[in-house]
Amino acid sequence: MSDEMYVRKNKDDIGKVLIISERESFLARGLLTKLEASSIPVSYLYADIKKLAPVVSDTSLFVLFLSDELDENLETLIYLKDIIEEKDIGLIVIGEKIQYESFIKTMKEQNVTEFFRRPLEIDNLMKSINAYVDEHSGDKKKKTVLIVDDDITYMRTVYEWLKERYHVGMASNGVQAISYLAKNSADLILLDYEMPIANGPQVLSMLKNDSETGQIPVMFLTGHGEKERVMSVMNLKPVDYLLKTIDKNSLLQKLDLFFANNKR
Repeated sequence: MSDEMYVRKNKDDIGKVLIISERESFLARGLLTKLEASSIPVSYLYADIKKLAPVVSDTSLFVLFLSDELDENLETLIYLKDIIEEKDIGLIVIGEKIQYESFIKTMKEQNVTEFFRRPLEIDNLMKSINAYVDEHSGDKKKKTVLIVDDDITYMRTVYEWLKERYHVGMASNGVQAISYLAKNSADLILLDYEMPIANGPQVLSMLKNDSETGQIPVMFLTGHGEKERVMSVMNLKPVDYLLKTIDKNSLLQKLDLFFANNKR
């Protein structure tokens, strides 16, 4: 099947492909046309933080055309590196070998999904992009879990447990959680029941009273096995509660079961 005929009927769950170059590029424009023909959401922007920042929230893959000018644009490269690591966004890089060797000194090679050397075979690039989109959309798309807990050590432990299977965000209090959700979507919130200033039930109440966050399912994290105490806030409709003594495998099984049931 040719790339031009690879058209997706269901594209609602596909994250955007963002093509980036330091200057106008004939190849980048050609790639843009091919992706549009394949019904993949795509945008083309120059490497400028002010232009990139508003559109990265729904991006699942960056396609970056290297140039000598881009190599000198450290501010933008560092911004991209931070976004890729924070949101687990894919990165396909096109350029000369010497440009790439300089580029990964800033970006880190582990953040690069694939590198294509010039001269570019655009059909091979299209195959890689299609494969990435297929692997990160629909039922295969990673869910996003936001952990809200003032215990930083525990929160980082849970992050390490979940990061291979889920996109994971972290917030140490309710204000940070709301700030995170203003810029990012979440499929589930793991919310500490006992926190200073605003406790779990208070944070859940704030989330439920906001139209943007009110439908996000919440599971309480608690250090106590007092079911009646936690269930006393059932009118706020948490979907479940988890003891903090839960081990990694049990937590993963719990979340997998939740998302499987939620899908059905």
